[in-house]
Amino acid sequence: MKIPIIIDNKMVKVDRGTPVLLAARKADIFIPTLCYHELLEPYGACRLCIVEVVQNRQRRLVTSCNYPAEPGMEVFTDTDPVRKIRKVLVELLLARCSEVPVVQKLARRMGIETSELKKKETKECVLCGLCVRFCEEVVSVSAIGLSNRGIEREVTTPFKTASDTCIGCGSCSYICPTGCIEMVPDKTPGMREMHMGKLTLEPCTNHYQCENCSTDQQFLNNLKKEVTRFRDTFSRFRNQES
Repeated sequence: MKIPIIIDNKMVKVDRGTPVLLAARKADIFIPTLCYHELLEPYGACRLCIVEVVQNRQRRLVTSCNYPAEPGMEVFTDTDPVRKIRKVLVELLLARCSEVPVVQKLARRMGIETSELKKKETKECVLCGLCVRFCEEVVSVSAIGLSNRGIEREVTTPFKTASDTCIGCGSCSYICPTGCIEMVPDKTPGMREMHMGKLTLEPCTNHYQCENCSTDQQFLNNLKKEVTRFRDTFSRFRNQES
């Protein structure tokens, strides 16, 4: 059932329950995000997609990637509270990943040149969780995960040792928006393993609108073949061992 909602004074009709982020995209309204991908369950980790929603005479801030559209809803994507929160989030990202192009691009779009926050060390992982969730939800092996808390949080394999469940498909390196994951040859012939390297990529020219990206669609078409091929290789290797 299609319902009308108002986003930045624009009316858009979407199915009830559609994430506000997708409704905004349908209306060609830009909302920044780092952790959203249409193949994965909405996560709300980066918080950059925050918007202001007015519903039942109540106004509140929500993450648009996982907030469902409901009748009578009005959404504002560029209010003062929204801009202030996004500014702090981008400054935090700049303090952590100042050399990452996607972060620099977000900062420029918001008119932020430098972060006033003190950084401990420069990293490239933005902790969006895309690689972890893709490995779990699409590849279905859960070879990597997020560990630790606060400034020590990181993407890693269990116990930081080579994962015996990783099939070397490379989907984590593809979906990473910063390019800090690479697949390197494993000791086992024909196999690969994940390495948190420093391979910063240029920012996406399609503003990470993956559902409209020919490159992304080509990857998805090839992913099943690659996953099947690596699983077959892994199974043969296991059978030889036993």
